[in-house]
Amino acid sequence: MAVLSRLLRATTTTSYTILRFSSPYSTSSSSEIGVLAPTIASNKSSDRRNVQWVFLGCPGVGKGTYASRLSKLLDVPHIATGDLVRDELSSKGPLSSQVIEEICRKLSIPFNFTLQLTEIVNQGKLVPDEIIINLLSHRLQIGEEAKGESGFILDGFPRTIRQAEILEGVTNIDLVINLKLREEALLAKCLGRRTCSQCGGNYNVACIDIKADHANPAMYMPPLLPPPHCASKLITRSDDTEHVVKERLRIYHEKSQPVEEFYRIRGKLLEFDLPGGIPESWTKLLQALNLDDHEDTRSAAA
Repeated sequence: MAVLSRLLRATTTTSYTILRFSSPYSTSSSSEIGVLAPTIASNKSSDRRNVQWVFLGCPGVGKGTYASRLSKLLDVPHIATGDLVRDELSSKGPLSSQVIEEICRKLSIPFNFTLQLTEIVNQGKLVPDEIIINLLSHRLQIGEEAKGESGFILDGFPRTIRQAEILEGVTNIDLVINLKLREEALLAKCLGRRTCSQCGGNYNVACIDIKADHANPAMYMPPLLPPPHCASKLITRSDDTEHVVKERLRIYHEKSQPVEEFYRIRGKLLEFDLPGGIPESWTKLLQALNLDDHEDTRSAAA
């Protein structure tokens, strides 16, 4: 992944020779539009750690929730570019002032990087490619050198065709999981998101109960409520307002939805409609991926 990190960074500054990476679960040889999920449930853990997957889907659909669960199940890092940006905003980020200054110069934006980035995030805009790629490159490099990580599950990247082309040029993505949810449920989920200011736990206070109609089945998603000791410490993300959420959805349909087609025609896209809350959706997602969650099995047996 260190090589992948360097190549990602190189795409923002200079021309480069394309080197391709592959893993045992590549689906790029498929001759048909559509994809069969790789069967890896019974494979060795060392093989599982080589998966290179991407999660797509509208903001708030649950990419982070399911990518994080799969990350633990497959023992690969879950890398969410939204978290990388928020870490940068909280002054814990890794970018040196020299790199930030260079990015700002190229984008013709003021050197007050934090204020600029905060404004972009709070308005629901897409963060410039140069910033995202530098943050992602640094995260991949740290994971390789400090933690010995191999493989990854990306969440929030790529979001544009340009980003997808850059990623395609330097590595062979095995599978792209596209999570889908009705927009009315998406809006309710985003507005219901809460975080504990003390422990960092993520919760959702929305109770989504949508009746069936002629086109769609009924959907019920219960709230994910905090334990009593977190209930009084819940905070809302500054960008989780109705105006910003709707703007994010608009931008997604305009800029990011073409990425779905990019991977669909390459035979790498797995479409997954979330049927309800986490317990129901998680079980069905594992079935779609030909995976077993032994922890869930043991819990059920107990």
